[in-house]
Amino acid sequence: MAGPISPRPVHQWQPDYLPAYLSNGLIGLRVGHIPLLYGIAMLSGFEGLDPATLVESFAPVPYPLGGDIRIGRAALSDPGRAKLREQRYDFSCGELITIVDFETDEARAEIEILTLCSRTQPTIVLQEVKLRVDRDTELSMSTSVDARNTPGSWTHDEPGSLESRSDWPEGPFRWRSLGELSACGITFATELLGMDRFERSFDHRSGELLTTNYAFYAKAGQEYRLRQVVSLVPQSLHSQPHMQAARLVDEARWRGFDNLRQDNRVAWERLWRGRIVLEGASTRWQAFVDAAFYYLQASVHASSPSATSVFGLSYWPNYHYYRGHLMWDLETFAVPPLLLTQPAAAQGMLRYRSSRLDAANSNATLTGYHGAQFPWESSLRMGHEAAPLGARGPATEHHVSMDVAIAFARYVHATGDKTFARNEAWPLLSGVADWIESRVERTDRGYEIRGVIGIAETGTTVDNSVFTNMAAVVALRETTAIARDLQLPYRRCWESIADGMVIPKDQRQGIIVNHDQYRPDEEQGATPEAAAGMFPAGYQVGPELERQTLKYYVSMADEYAGQPMLSAMLGVYAARLGDRARSLDLFEKGYGEFIVDPYTITLEYSPSAYPDHPRAGPFTANLGGFLTSCLYGLTGMQLSSGDPSTWFRRKVILPKGWDAIHSDSVWVRGRPVSLHAGHGDDRGQFGEGSGETDTAAAW
Repeated sequence: MAGPISPRPVHQWQPDYLPAYLSNGLIGLRVGHIPLLYGIAMLSGFEGLDPATLVESFAPVPYPLGGDIRIGRAALSDPGRAKLREQRYDFSCGELITIVDFETDEARAEIEILTLCSRTQPTIVLQEVKLRVDRDTELSMSTSVDARNTPGSWTHDEPGSLESRSDWPEGPFRWRSLGELSACGITFATELLGMDRFERSFDHRSGELLTTNYAFYAKAGQEYRLRQVVSLVPQSLHSQPHMQAARLVDEARWRGFDNLRQDNRVAWERLWRGRIVLEGASTRWQAFVDAAFYYLQASVHASSPSATSVFGLSYWPNYHYYRGHLMWDLETFAVPPLLLTQPAAAQGMLRYRSSRLDAANSNATLTGYHGAQFPWESSLRMGHEAAPLGARGPATEHHVSMDVAIAFARYVHATGDKTFARNEAWPLLSGVADWIESRVERTDRGYEIRGVIGIAETGTTVDNSVFTNMAAVVALRETTAIARDLQLPYRRCWESIADGMVIPKDQRQGIIVNHDQYRPDEEQGATPEAAAGMFPAGYQVGPELERQTLKYYVSMADEYAGQPMLSAMLGVYAARLGDRARSLDLFEKGYGEFIVDPYTITLEYSPSAYPDHPRAGPFTANLGGFLTSCLYGLTGMQLSSGDPSTWFRRKVILPKGWDAIHSDSVWVRGRPVSLHAGHGDDRGQFGEGSGETDTAAAW
């Protein structure tokens, strides 16, 4: 099959479009349809005060790829001057190409702008502006680091500031966030190609724009190229981020613009070896899975100090984007596909949690429990609870700790990394098990977890939320299994709690229900929490109980479809009932209808079901949930400590028209193997993979 399917080029921009999102997992850019004139930049680990709620939040950094072009007295930035001819996004390498026409009385210019974030040098973003004019004319081309409308402040104009040295005109500069919670360094370097005689000037004292301008006399038909290399470094990775940014820009310049671009293409080619191919499915569905794969891979990197958020490193001011906080969605929906396709990034995400274990311990102490209680909305720097005041999640939605623990156990299964298991997974898993022990109540029924909010998030507490209790059982069993494997002591009561946990059932119907006193007509009663406890959480039940429970929730799926997260799983539940047509229908309603043009972006809410909700995306929980459905749910794969050939545990039933799910190269126990699950196969299987055979390639 040919390479990944990229979005169709855009020729006319619409007001309701979301701008292109480019990222390498450390830096995230929202790039406007005229990239020089507007955009937003985010940086992993960079945090400030949210102006609306005053909680710790992600914070934009100055947009590093601004600029302008002048012909005579007319500027590209003048209203109505810039005319988009084409913008195209190449998912195969993460490059955005924009072609703009700029016409004045003196001359007409054709401008082509290349923008990308380097995967091999993750602090580096690159831009090249190519230009031709149709008549000889006076011309100027400028690049700018744009801090307009960005909360925060520069420090380079403070008395005695190191950054104020005139012999470093393009940095280093230091930017601090609103509330001065963190700082970052920015340095850039520019180069004009195609003209030897020009006048270069710098205006870097402004609080809004740090600009380098090239003025020269342009010849008709001659191509001129203005290149910009920028480094953004968060203080969380270096004590003098501005100085390190300058060093990294120097390194990038020595490497060379063209070499960096080629290195980035090679890195993406390696990632795309794990492409998920839906054999027999329509081109439209292959485009959807390619886009999901691309946006997930783009949003994560082993170098990221703060993992990634439920929207990756994207932000646009039409929505709060949950202030960039880390939530349970990542471990449950984003980590599983990364374990097979980019395990080093998965490890980086998990290390964010293990490095904030002290914060989780403190969080448990503050709420009267023992062990580790991970926060509902985790701040980027310290991992403390950062939910806005008045939110009920921190006090009542308690499954997040179990979700984190399960992800750590699955990383150990997928990689076989015993060092990680002992040094990083075990302290966290045992801490979560301690917390579960302190959270449960022993009654005549067994072990109960009372007074929580489940996935439905209705605002009303319930007893024995089924997803919470199922996740607790899975986390405890994974913890004790790893303890036995590593020959570590553990508390025997953890096994008793797992065996005696109350799982609410409707005995008359023979089904598992969402919580005690559950009613299907209650608010959010159609939420398939019991089904989610089985997949993706991994709680095991007998075949008849599973079938009847799935049948019950699939019957209400149309009522639920369109909401975030579990909608992407609905097609799996129908497939496990053997209903291929219903499976395809639910994937359409639960995922296909979430995707919008022009850049195949997955929204948080389906615009078909919720037309009044803001269009916010790419939503990692939904696209990660779809990839998890393809790689695990439909193939019947469940990670364990056993031989990988035993991971496939059920007959393969795929949506109508899908013949097989295939990947040439997924990572299993440190080596690439192929994955194939054909409809009707008794089991999926791994085969010989392609590409490197050492774990370094996963980075």
